[in-house]
Amino acid sequence: MTAEAPTAPALSHGRLIPVTVHFDDLDALGLLHNARYPVLVERAWTELWQEHGVRFEGDWATAGDACNAVKELRVSYEAPVTRTGTYAVHLWLERLGTTGLTYGFRFCSPDGSFTHARGTRVLVRLDPATLRPAPWSETLRSAGPALLRPAD
Repeated sequence: MTAEAPTAPALSHGRLIPVTVHFDDLDALGLLHNARYPVLVERAWTELWQEHGVRFEGDWATAGDACNAVKELRVSYEAPVTRTGTYAVHLWLERLGTTGLTYGFRFCSPDGSFTHARGTRVLVRLDPATLRPAPWSETLRSAGPALLRPAD
């Protein structure tokens, strides 16, 4: 972790979702605990996908795209979060495949200009009966292109 992280360019892709860091998210040193970053990112994704009708309401058989599993999670911590309050998670899709997707994220200042952590997560859509990979729905696939990061 460095004392200062580079600032991010203007938001050119994805979405910026506000999140709140509470006192009990901090560790004994007064820093946002490393395990809380993925939780806050997950909450931001949940909010974003609920806008598109993707939600879990207690029944895996009808959960649709919410029936998925994490295949991989990578997080790089760049600058500590040392205070409670409002922050943001910048979310985007790196890749949208038939049964899997990779999303990118930045845990950042509310305006997205300063990055505290960044990472990627790979999800696989599952069939609730077999727990084998299953295709994403047309609902998710139609929302996906707006979130895709442009090719470099």
